[in-house]
Amino acid sequence: MASTDIPPTPASPGHPRPEAADISGRTVAVLGGTGPQGRGLAYRLALAGQKVIIGSRAAGRAETAATELGLGIVGLDNAEAARRGDMVIVTVPWEGHAVTLKALREELAGKLVIDSVNPLGFDAKGAYAIRPEEGSAAQQAAALLPDSRVTAAFHHLSAVLLTDPDVEVVDTDVMVLGDSRADTDTVQALTDRIPGMRGVYAGGLRNAHQVEALVANLISVNRRYKAHAGLRITDV
Repeated sequence: MASTDIPPTPASPGHPRPEAADISGRTVAVLGGTGPQGRGLAYRLALAGQKVIIGSRAAGRAETAATELGLGIVGLDNAEAARRGDMVIVTVPWEGHAVTLKALREELAGKLVIDSVNPLGFDAKGAYAIRPEEGSAAQQAAALLPDSRVTAAFHHLSAVLLTDPDVEVVDTDVMVLGDSRADTDTVQALTDRIPGMRGVYAGGLRNAHQVEALVANLISVNRRYKAHAGLRITDV
């Protein structure tokens, strides 16, 4: 078959998209939302019509970021953001990952938690992956939050593109991991709300390390080519 005869991947009859869950009325809390990635995700989700709360260790910083972004975003301290969110995205720095989640175990009980943290180190040769004792940041989150429903997603996104108001479409796939089909379907529905973005199921949490580690490769790509590279999964 000639390449011109191949239909676009999302419309391929062999790989139909599942019916998306209706999450339009749910509130998304972004912990660490004053950092570049968290701020960018908050902006894109709010722009897509989602109710968004930015969380930070300091409520004042969260309020300032929320005011700057507008779009009805609310700024609160991490604990209050976790309490009010129906879904909670974790975007804190790796160094503060365990401490933050330990402190919020009660507030996050029963919540759908989406871990997007990448355990990385940096030296003179560039970025490199760190393997936590639990196996990955997502598995560490699951161990620290036994009463939460932990998934993983949003690892490979460029904060530069997310926060740029001139970028209308974020052209990338998002690998979604988790041990509950219902929860990964919900996270996929959340990613699909952002124009150009598509959630793709990538396995259980035990597969999270290689997804997190791939960010080190993308950083190398971006530095070499002065780009903001993301990922596209073909034939799905």
